[in-house]
Amino acid sequence: MPFAVRALCLASVTVLGVAPVSAADADWSVVPSAGGPDGRPYFYAEGAPGTVLQDTVSVRNPGGKPLTVRLRGADADNDGDGALSVRARAKDTGAWITFAERTVRIPARTRADVPFTVSVPAGTAPGDHPGAILASAGGRTAAVRVHLRVGGPTLSALTVEHVKIHDGRISYELVNRGTTVLTPELAVRAEGLFGEVLDRAPRTLPVELLPGRRVELDEPWPDPPALDGVDVELTVTAEGGARAGAHSRAWFVPWTAVVAGALSGLAVCAGGAHWFVRRVRRRRRPWPTGVTERPRTEVETSEAETTGAAT
Repeated sequence: MPFAVRALCLASVTVLGVAPVSAADADWSVVPSAGGPDGRPYFYAEGAPGTVLQDTVSVRNPGGKPLTVRLRGADADNDGDGALSVRARAKDTGAWITFAERTVRIPARTRADVPFTVSVPAGTAPGDHPGAILASAGGRTAAVRVHLRVGGPTLSALTVEHVKIHDGRISYELVNRGTTVLTPELAVRAEGLFGEVLDRAPRTLPVELLPGRRVELDEPWPDPPALDGVDVELTVTAEGGARAGAHSRAWFVPWTAVVAGALSGLAVCAGGAHWFVRRVRRRRRPWPTGVTERPRTEVETSEAETTGAAT
């Protein structure tokens, strides 16, 4: 249920009690406001549709010169290979973030604490809505993640698609069909004509798969069988009971040897054909031009022999 949000105060600037730092250590940073001795690595917020949530982001300037920082919200995203990124235009959590000040000037060796709100629209689908806060200054942009979960029933589901075996690897696509962020585990098994050729236990993949995203991943297989027909099965599981599988069949044939054998066979056939044609031509060779010879019959031969005997 929505609750009233107190009026935001202006960004407060607190002097940092730090010693002078070198140029290499003088990079500014953006972090969640300290919530404990070690701080927080990211923002986590949870609320029902229509809720307005509040928090504070800190921008630290340990350098010796004033710094002007611009803040904005962004939607988290997955690149095609699974790496985390942000969308160019915010339509989800990033669009719901409002800062007390979007542009903050921070004196040297100080910290600016900037309050902000996340206004979850009514009718927002339950589940995870990953976002980020981006800070830009001096030609550089830094980010701190925002994990927003909207209350209500959630679904953990994924699919494995387009499995291919080629070039010493198994490529496939993972699709998050649910409403929660998933950290999947992959198990691989392959069965050939002569038995099992691959059996890899489940391992956590180096990807954080956001809801609704599709990524293409590779599993290395540098030593597949030289000659076999193989059924490869992929099984992917994730928290919340998500489970999916897919398989593909591949034939491993030593094509170099096959082609060499085929060429050798063709050479033998060609040689035999050439010999046969020469034999046929030799048997059917015509008489030389201008020479005529009438075959002698048995009668003519007898007469000639008789005449010779009488004489």
